[in-house]
Amino acid sequence: MKTIFDQTTRDELINRINTLDENSRAQWGKMNINQMLKHCTLYDEATLGKRKFKRVFIGLLFGKMALKEMIKDENPIRRNMPTLAELRVTESDIDVAAEKAKWIELINEYAHFTNHNYVHAFIGKMTDEQTGLLAYKHIDHHLRQFGG
Repeated sequence: MKTIFDQTTRDELINRINTLDENSRAQWGKMNINQMLKHCTLYDEATLGKRKFKRVFIGLLFGKMALKEMIKDENPIRRNMPTLAELRVTESDIDVAAEKAKWIELINEYAHFTNHNYVHAFIGKMTDEQTGLLAYKHIDHHLRQFGG
């Protein structure tokens, strides 16, 4: 399975990100391109240890089960999955080019990943392998959402 820790995979994702622009439209969901880009940078900042989110109670009950379901095979994350409140972006005046550049920079930082004790707000503590698989699947999910 693909992981964000693989250089070839990161290169593929960056190429897909570069196909997006301010005219990219969601094929499902409520986010516009600006909000999706910001959502993804927030997510990757958390994964890389640059931002912390509080654990959500329901995640204590169902987090590990959800993770198992999401990373069990090559299938993409299913559409219209709920988003953590802290990752919901309501602002729309985000500069697409600047946010893309920031996201690409964050993706490149996975080459030197050091957040080995990552605790996902819903899932909880994750191994590096789980983190790499889920980070890839999250990015892939949103790129598919916007045709990237």
